[in-house]
Amino acid sequence: MAEAVNGNGSRSTRRRRSRRVNPDGTMTLIEHIYEFRRRLGFALLFIVIGGIFGWIWFEQHLGPIPSLGNIMTQPYCAIPPSQRFGSDQGGCKLLQTVPFEIFMVRLKVGVAAGAVLLSPFWLYQFWAFIAPGLYSKERKYALTFVAFASVLFAAGAVLAYYLVPHALALLAGFGQEQFVTALTADKYISFILSLLLIFGVSFELPLLVVMLNRVGVVKYQQLKKWRRGLVFALFVFAAFATPGSDPFSMLGLAAALTVLFEISIQLARFHDRKRDKVRKDEGWDQLADDEAAPFDYTPSTADDEPVARGGGNRTDDIT
Repeated sequence: MAEAVNGNGSRSTRRRRSRRVNPDGTMTLIEHIYEFRRRLGFALLFIVIGGIFGWIWFEQHLGPIPSLGNIMTQPYCAIPPSQRFGSDQGGCKLLQTVPFEIFMVRLKVGVAAGAVLLSPFWLYQFWAFIAPGLYSKERKYALTFVAFASVLFAAGAVLAYYLVPHALALLAGFGQEQFVTALTADKYISFILSLLLIFGVSFELPLLVVMLNRVGVVKYQQLKKWRRGLVFALFVFAAFATPGSDPFSMLGLAAALTVLFEISIQLARFHDRKRDKVRKDEGWDQLADDEAAPFDYTPSTADDEPVARGGGNRTDDIT
């Protein structure tokens, strides 16, 4: 009986410390684990809710927005009817070659679409777990990075979606009148999703260049010197990254990455120019190699900046 009371007491203590009544934000190691489990559970719950919404949206129109199934099959339907299987029946449908193939395709597309639409909710759970352990300047940089990364990923996915019809029409046109295009649902949807993912992730490369320049890993002069080689590497990367063998996807990805890379170079140029001006004004360029820079070496304390309430990442009293 005493053990039960002690167990309940420790559980209530842990519950109290994980809530907002914890003013200094300190947590023990076991409390960190419980907090991470709680945040992960909420994140998975939002993904499941998004998957259910995507499953329903797959065959339901949302007002003026077409169904998710129509959105995914629209590039395939853009192939000329004379080159598409089943066009004589007045429809545009994919093939199911194994049992439950449509079920798995609908589940895959629904979960992917739902995870994207509800991404602010489940990403917030991870952010709420790590944010209390960051300073305000670190939180500012992290939020800026996530915001630009989301926009670039969406831009890459949209570009891929508009390039797919041209790529499929080109590939189907090689057969002329001797072949007809009949795509299975699983392979076609996997091709579309992989293309969207590859384009979206590839659009993060220029952002990575900007972040490396911000932290001093690469400088504008280096990027300017390596420009031709890096542009060539982008074309090689696009040739290997695109799942299709069509030139539209490869050239579209390479051209977009080249433009974004050039923008990142100009941002690095502006940043380095501003940094050099600050160094000159502060007299850092006049310092010898063995001379200390004029920084404030006074270490900060926990009282210098308030710590967010709730579950944080501070481990001052890990037991």
